[in-house]
Amino acid sequence: MVREALTVPGCVVQLFATADAYHRHADLIALASEAGTPLSTVTDDGLAALAETVTPQGVVAVCRHIDVSLDAAMRRVPRLVAVLADVRDPGNAGTVLRTADAAGAESVVFAGEAVDPYNGKAVRASAGSLFHVDVVRAEEPLDVVAALRGGGLKVYAADGHGDHDLDLLADSDALGARTAWVFGSEAHGLPAAIGDAADARVRIPMHGRAESLNLAAAAAVCLYASARALRRVSQRGQDDR
Repeated sequence: MVREALTVPGCVVQLFATADAYHRHADLIALASEAGTPLSTVTDDGLAALAETVTPQGVVAVCRHIDVSLDAAMRRVPRLVAVLADVRDPGNAGTVLRTADAAGAESVVFAGEAVDPYNGKAVRASAGSLFHVDVVRAEEPLDVVAALRGGGLKVYAADGHGDHDLDLLADSDALGARTAWVFGSEAHGLPAAIGDAADARVRIPMHGRAESLNLAAAAAVCLYASARALRRVSQRGQDDR
């Protein structure tokens, strides 16, 4: 995560490392030095006081917040967006952020009562993806849905009781358009008003006996279905040229 943070200009304010870490992570220390990042050597006990993990890796970075406004994110004309509406579990939120990055999403929106994207557990669960996508914090999920639709994206609400089957959507060209997926909390699901505001409520079919998927798994299935459809459309356009 420190390595990925160093790729964002001006993100890392200061770096702390143990003497052993200077040798084990010499390439990372070199990156920080090249960027002019202030470096401080600390003892193992000092680093343990800075870190939140039981077995820290010897390096801690102090970073600036890098989130952007929804308007700024929309100006980049994203093709795939993930929205976490009132998702409060930091592990789930960070994992969805990581998955969204892997699927090629350009933006992840933390809306409503969603966990702080800078929560330590959320940051660790993102495995560096926090520094790869536009991270947006928004107060009202309904406003986010309206802005996304107004910006030309199809908004799909992931809902276990949705009227539309993901498999059927994936077999059509419906997911080949610019798309935003809205996910609710694992404990309480997606608020009805948000589902009503979306273009469609979409359920993941259960082909086995499991009742449902957890949030992170459901997000992976939905986001990768869109990623595959977007790639198919892109390839088709290249073939036409």
